[in-house]
Amino acid sequence: MSSIRYRFIVIEGPIGAGKTTLARMFAEHFHTRLILEDAASNPFLAKFYHDPERYALPTQLFFLFQRAAQMRELAQDDLFQLATVTDFLLDKDPLFARLNLSDEEFKLYREMFRHLKPQMPKPDLVIYLQAPVEALMERVLQRNIHYEQTITQEYLSQLADSYSHYFHHYEASPLLIVNSENLNFTDQPGDFVLLLEKIANMRGSREFFNRGE
Repeated sequence: MSSIRYRFIVIEGPIGAGKTTLARMFAEHFHTRLILEDAASNPFLAKFYHDPERYALPTQLFFLFQRAAQMRELAQDDLFQLATVTDFLLDKDPLFARLNLSDEEFKLYREMFRHLKPQMPKPDLVIYLQAPVEALMERVLQRNIHYEQTITQEYLSQLADSYSHYFHHYEASPLLIVNSENLNFTDQPGDFVLLLEKIANMRGSREFFNRGE
């Protein structure tokens, strides 16, 4: 697949699924614009992992402002002049909020989300990366980002379940669900080629990819 037929691709998945790595590979392979969430710039994130109850709301609102601004800038550009790959889906943002915020905080967040969310074209393709919680936990520990080292397997399990529920009902765009447990796009180039071939041959609005299929 030497050219890309999708103008707007979103790669999603829970922490440790590999979405940012894969987004970078897509952008490099197809010479597209790349828009990544910037977790490192969130001044509340490290505090959240140490004291979730206290810092969940400012952490979530910072990400909402950041992502909405990124998408607003994209919406103001002519999206169709240059294909774009992102490693986050703004519509999914409330998933984290519902998981981490109290009921009253979530009401405030939802109101902010409603006012801030820009009018955006729907993605032409969403790639949802799945992996068992044990694999996610291992990858989080291996990449050794200091503020992530306090993430518990219980939290990752709740997050993975929330993602699974969200994408089970997702119908807004064509969706490719990828089991990434036995895929290594960075060190095994053949895995990336197999994924590209799967995408090139997609015909339905919801398809699945496991290595070897």
